[in-house]
Amino acid sequence: MPTFMRQINVISRCGAMYRGEKFRGIGLCAPHHSYLLNICSRPGISQEQLAEHICVDKSNVTRQISYLEERGFVQRRQSETDKRVIQVYPTQKALDVLPTVKQVVGFWNEYITQDLTEEEMRMLSGMMEKVANRARGYFSGNEEQT
Repeated sequence: MPTFMRQINVISRCGAMYRGEKFRGIGLCAPHHSYLLNICSRPGISQEQLAEHICVDKSNVTRQISYLEERGFVQRRQSETDKRVIQVYPTQKALDVLPTVKQVVGFWNEYITQDLTEEEMRMLSGMMEKVANRARGYFSGNEEQT
């Protein structure tokens, strides 16, 4: 059986190294792209929703949001409708670096897929979407677990 996870992990680790190198000058670390992209596109997203959306545990979200908040990229506010919910908003600093974050992520995606044809890209995208949905399903309780 092929070891897809090994290849996925290599791609992920290399991407993290690339992002870390490119983000160093703007005060971000490799994992912060997921946070900023989601917070900027969904201002007011709750920390819990963010954890679910990017598939990380709540303690990681809390830690990364604290890092981003200390450096002025985000603000946390208590929800006005539910005091138990903490919402996260981008600051102007986050909005200012967003084009750079998108450029870095976009370049990496183009770089690693540049040898694929359009048809191969469509196939790969469809297959990866199926695999990602299956993985998410395991934790959402929608799939039978063994």
